[in-house]
Amino acid sequence: MRRLAVTTALVAALAGGTLTAAGPASKGDADTAAHHGTNILVVGIDRRAGMSADEQHRLHVGGKQCDCTDVMMVVHLAEDGRRMSVVSVLRDSYVEFAEHPHPPGARTSGKINEAFRRGGADLAKRTVERATGLRIDHYLETDFRGFVGVVDRLGGATVCTDKLLRDNSAGLRLTPGTHLIDGKKALRYVRARHVNPPGDGGRVRRQQRLLAGLIGKLREAGALDGPVATLRTVAALRDLVRTDSATSLADLVALGSAVGRLRPEQTEFANVPVADVDHFVPGAGSTVLWDRERAAALWSALREDRPLTGDPRIQPQGGTRVGVPLSAIHLRASDDEVGFALLRAGFTVLSGPPHHAPPPHTDRTVIYYDPVRARYTPALTAALPGARLVPVRGHGRVFDIHVGSGGRTVVPVIYDRSGVEGPPATGDKLLCPTAAATTLSP
Repeated sequence: MRRLAVTTALVAALAGGTLTAAGPASKGDADTAAHHGTNILVVGIDRRAGMSADEQHRLHVGGKQCDCTDVMMVVHLAEDGRRMSVVSVLRDSYVEFAEHPHPPGARTSGKINEAFRRGGADLAKRTVERATGLRIDHYLETDFRGFVGVVDRLGGATVCTDKLLRDNSAGLRLTPGTHLIDGKKALRYVRARHVNPPGDGGRVRRQQRLLAGLIGKLREAGALDGPVATLRTVAALRDLVRTDSATSLADLVALGSAVGRLRPEQTEFANVPVADVDHFVPGAGSTVLWDRERAAALWSALREDRPLTGDPRIQPQGGTRVGVPLSAIHLRASDDEVGFALLRAGFTVLSGPPHHAPPPHTDRTVIYYDPVRARYTPALTAALPGARLVPVRGHGRVFDIHVGSGGRTVVPVIYDRSGVEGPPATGDKLLCPTAAATTLSP
């Protein structure tokens, strides 16, 4: 039991928040008959109590707090100590709440992030148990200040992007490349929602990338290499991490050494598979529906202490996954046979030839489109491999496809947003390339 408590504490330190005891595992909210390994619920609360207006401005966390969970991760530690699995739960996931006192007529189901507002850490934990069938052994709660402090004391976080990331709401602007960023900018990076891909799916994958990078940074620096180095690291972060009464300094040192022995490929990260990211529920608004079969397979794997990566029940094979609904892509094709194949695949194909003039003689298929609809182009290029994209400002919402003699193949594509944004992946796949980072930027 001591080893399990130790592992919990390091995850809290890396997440940059505070650790509080949620009490012993509850009975009746999860099937605990076949429980293997250790499960920790890590949450970040959208709360600004005690923060001055100036501090909120500096951290770019203004606005109205919801007093709910803004971040939610289930961390599973394998019983043999050779694997750690981190599963992010989208905050708008539609679930049934665990039993709790509530006003007459109040909804018994809603967004999972609302459970904390209704009943604090206890209800949040029991609601996750009810939704997943897992027994939650430990509960961790993060805040903005703790996250920023941990990143800064570790000398910053290394992040990378192959495109410009800009989100005015989160205060984020990150140019293509590899960057060493401080705690404030790291907070903006993990909270941004208005970048491509938009919404929470891409946001939680960035959270996973940053967490994987922090673990790797500690390991590479030798900060967890043996008890002396680990003690030094724990002491440097101790005042930023509040633990429950069962977790001692010796536990934290043992935990750090254990995590230091995990290679990146022994850690894995995933999002809960999703069927609908915009399921409207009266009184709750737009919610997220899990993919019933694939989500059940994911939680079953954790209960049975099995890896998530490579499991075809969680991430089916066959067909290229794309992150936008195919029916939202309107197009005209110069070739009827290719047009009918795209229609059968799920694209919206309009009658008539393309309006844009055909290109000069070429064997390649050419796709003309308005740059404002660039987020839809990966789906088309996946279906039409080898096609050349030509942006035309003011082209409108319809894509014009001139089919070349060498580009008549239509590849099956499948709309699976969670399969694009957060499929199961080992930590080594999420780390930045081993290129030098730019100077620490605020």
